[in-house]
Amino acid sequence: MKPIKFNPLLKQTLWGGEKIIPFKHLHEQLDHVGESWEISGVPGNETIISEGELKGKNLNDAVKELKDSLVGTDNYKRFGDEFPLLIKFIDAQQDLSIQVHPTDEIAHKQGKERGKTEMWYIMDSAPTAKLYSGLKMHLTPESYKKMVENDTICDALAQYSVKEGDVFFLPAGRIHAIGAGCFLAEIQQTSDVTYRIYDYKRKDKNGNYRQLHTKEAAECINYHVEDTYRTEYVPQKNQGVSVVQCPYFNTAVYDLDEPMTLDYTELDSFVILIGVKGNGTVTDNEGNTFSLNTGETVLIPATTKTLHVEGLVKFLETYV
Repeated sequence: MKPIKFNPLLKQTLWGGEKIIPFKHLHEQLDHVGESWEISGVPGNETIISEGELKGKNLNDAVKELKDSLVGTDNYKRFGDEFPLLIKFIDAQQDLSIQVHPTDEIAHKQGKERGKTEMWYIMDSAPTAKLYSGLKMHLTPESYKKMVENDTICDALAQYSVKEGDVFFLPAGRIHAIGAGCFLAEIQQTSDVTYRIYDYKRKDKNGNYRQLHTKEAAECINYHVEDTYRTEYVPQKNQGVSVVQCPYFNTAVYDLDEPMTLDYTELDSFVILIGVKGNGTVTDNEGNTFSLNTGETVLIPATTKTLHVEGLVKFLETYV
């Protein structure tokens, strides 16, 4: 089986910027593109395979056809015909709303299929870029609701200035928000369940406030306060540096300036490579060769045993 590339789903948003089109070397004439959905099995938003024998099929159809040979034996038993990860690039020209996502357990109680745990890898963002992640003071469901009502909820949140290479892990239940100037890659469970906590009293083009989900969010928030919510790691050249390990995905950062072979012989999972900087050429154990350049995302089938990577390239590797 050959590695698979997809046509991105470009999402124009009120808060979107202008970085995604040039970052991905696309020719579309679109403005305010806030998100590029790189790999998605979200119903109604499935990405379409862009080349090869499967060209024109959507991701979930490919899973139905290829089953465990694409995603891995255990993953197919666990997720069936639905692909388990959603990969995005996000470019925020304005602040996004304060949000939280439910755990799987709470999502089921609320009538949703699953919750959402995710992570951010910060790319070339504005010098002033900041984001919110987690609580910096103890709240109760009651005090949380009062702070939303009196427009002070941001005072309770931990805010971070960010730079390229920063990582934030966002387990379900952690309040968070992407700030203006942030440009990042997002890896998450296949889920579109988001509860909006606060939106700075902004109005849409029709003069209406956006809907808030104060009650649903209160049931989801993890009120535990931690010392820091930034994922600390030491960057290394020419080796994989693990940054997130959780039940939903495992992610490592690679920064290569010499050839390297990635060995997946013991891994029972697909692998996704996300090019965040530079240009690389990758050859699998069957002799298939493909590019891994800035802004490219590639799905590697579970049957692949090794990948040989050459070039000056930085990328994320993630799998379940």
